[in-house]
Amino acid sequence: MLTRAQALATGAAIARMQEPSGQIPWFPGGHTDPWDHVESAMGLAVAGFRPEAEAAYAWSASTQRRDGSWPMRVRGHRVEDPTTDINFCAYIAVGVWHHVQVTGDMGFARRMWPTVRRALDLTVSMQAPGGEIWWARDTRGRPHREALVTGSSSIRLGLICGIRLADSLDAPQPEWELACAQLHHALEHRTEAFTPKPQYSMDWYYPVLCGALRGDAARERLASRWNDFVVPGLGIRCVDHKPWVTGAETCELSLALTAIGDTDEARKQLAAMQHLRDPDGTYWTGLVFSDGKRWPVEVSSWTSAAVLLAADALAGTTGGARLFTDAAPAEPEGVRSNA
Repeated sequence: MLTRAQALATGAAIARMQEPSGQIPWFPGGHTDPWDHVESAMGLAVAGFRPEAEAAYAWSASTQRRDGSWPMRVRGHRVEDPTTDINFCAYIAVGVWHHVQVTGDMGFARRMWPTVRRALDLTVSMQAPGGEIWWARDTRGRPHREALVTGSSSIRLGLICGIRLADSLDAPQPEWELACAQLHHALEHRTEAFTPKPQYSMDWYYPVLCGALRGDAARERLASRWNDFVVPGLGIRCVDHKPWVTGAETCELSLALTAIGDTDEARKQLAAMQHLRDPDGTYWTGLVFSDGKRWPVEVSSWTSAAVLLAADALAGTTGGARLFTDAAPAEPEGVRSNA
């Protein structure tokens, strides 16, 4: 795990990438997407950079479109891709609830509530009759009628966090609760509803990371493709047939392992990816281990954030440390899809 000084250095590395507007791009001069921006804000909060984290959330609130969405990709003030990725929108609820858990600041919760409410109202409007959630919609509001395991797992976590935020503000959202239960059922029992992406490690571990699977089902899923993705001593592959390990995916696997109680293996995975750390606390995105070259040639804000979140989950330093571990309330009895 990281020392306090190392964690502070990594938080400072994220803060250095943050623009005056509060926006956190992938790397200095790079583009920003709403999901990774929020994850970077979560990393800032874990490292104690509260003003910077709250500036990031203020940017999210100020740039949200009227329908509750954000563009998929921006660079500074310029929109590079106006498409709406529903997972990207739902993740604001994860970040805001995490920040409340870290800081205990209910004033922040109240300020961000309208932003979260609009984002999750949009999210549930994109649910298919079978419980899955369409992954995107175009600028005319037409859905891309395709659901993805990784995105839907992450959306489920967003709904869980949004429901808890709503309850803490005495503003219960029964429609979100029903949508979450139906999505959980689809992820657990209707796998045919999702477009398979078996080559990507995220499709493998995200149902565990985000709480759709726990217990024996979670352990069996991770064991089923462990040797396809895990490279001993280096981390995990992003794509099963590429000689490329990536830091953020390795840290997310560590978080998933912590969530199911396998903290020894979680520590091993967090330790394995530390070869990507630079002395100033930044982290390279990945390594092509067949030739020993870091690729892409960038230090990414969200990789640093994933390291901080994985370390916090193991160390239990902040009030947000159990966010992923506590992401798995049981599916309500009797809930089924409308398909």
